[in-house]
Formats: sequence, C-alpha cells, structure tokens
Amino acid sequence: MTKMALGSHPFLLGFEQLERLVERTAKTDAGGYPPYNIEQVSERAYRISLAVAGFGEDDLSITVEDRQLVVRGRQSEPEADRVFLHRGIASRQFQRTFVLADGVDVTGAKLSHGLLHLDLERAPQDSIVRTIPIGGASSTKPSRRTQKEGEE
Repeated sequence: MTKMALGSHPFLLGFEQLERLVERTAKTDAGGYPPYNIEQVSERAYRISLAVAGFGEDDLSITVEDRQLVVRGRQSEPEADRVFLHRGIASRQFQRTFVLADGVDVTGAKLSHGLLHLDLERAPQDSIVRTIPIGGASSTKPSRRTQKEGEE
C-alpha cells in the first residue's frame, strides 16, 4: 500500500497548500514556552491565552504575517543592582506562532493578571450556489486563435 500525500488526494482539488501549511505548523513549535490555552468562546470566536508572567505591554509584540499570528516577548534587561537569591520566573525571550485559517481575524488583545488574551473571530461564510451552464459540442475545445500583427 502506498502512502498518498495529503494534497494529492483526487477529491481534494485546489488544496495543494494544505500539506505545506501542515509542515509549516509543525516547524513552529517553541518548546512549550510560554504555555497557552486555546478556547472556543462562541460558534465563530476563539481566545488564545498565553502565560506571560513578568512581561509588560512594552515587552510584547503581536503581528499577523502571511496568515500567521506571531506573538513575541522580550523583557528589558534587569537593573544591574538587582541580586536574585533564587530566580524561578523565566525571563527569556520567546516567539509563539499560530497559523490562521482564511477568514479568521484577530479582533483584540488584552494583558491581565500575567495572561495575554488574544481574541479571534471567524467571519461568517456566505453560502453561494452557482449554476454552471453546459456548453455544446463546439464549446468543448477552447479556441486558441492568435492575432498576427496587422490583423484586426
């Protein structure tokens, strides 16, 4: 039995990008830091919550780049006169990426009690029914008439 690539199944026409999307998503693993939750808050709305203890609004950036939601965190350097007897709170920089489906938009972001909440909403899809006319025998072959220079 041969293994078929996801995008090459005969019933999945036009989904060639799906396999690349799955590969790209697998490569974005950030090793579990920072931890996050994804919840569905309504039929078309989602919320991503990232645990970003110690990060302020100025330390975080949120962008959407090529259908990818990218959250970056970089804390400013601690003051030199601070001496830690124990340092258990991570202060390393991070980048967490989420691939967004077509029609999903980020509607807001809020930092509260050490959690960064990102609200997303999927636009409602319109149900479109289109009738395709059936052409006659003469229309089965596409005409390929090219115009030569000087012809009208």
